[in-house]
Amino acid sequence: MKKLTRSGWVPFEVPPGVARAFIEDMKAYFAEENGHKRDAIAVRELHALKEHQGPREKALRLSYVKAMFLEMKGIVG
Repeated sequence: MKKLTRSGWVPFEVPPGVARAFIEDMKAYFAEENGHKRDAIAVRELHALKEHQGPREKALRLSYVKAMFLEMKGIVG
């Protein structure tokens, strides 16, 4: 997975289960037509990723999660 830093997007490590859940949420996000439900999916993933963020890392934002979904959509499908 990647996160946004001052120098751009860089890889970061999350446990395999969290990565799989991210991919499932990403697929659900793009399958959902309702904007509020899409936001709820992204918020759920935001909270999951924040649990694995280091204390000195730049805080994740909802817009970053949505950007990760978009970026990975072309890679993962």
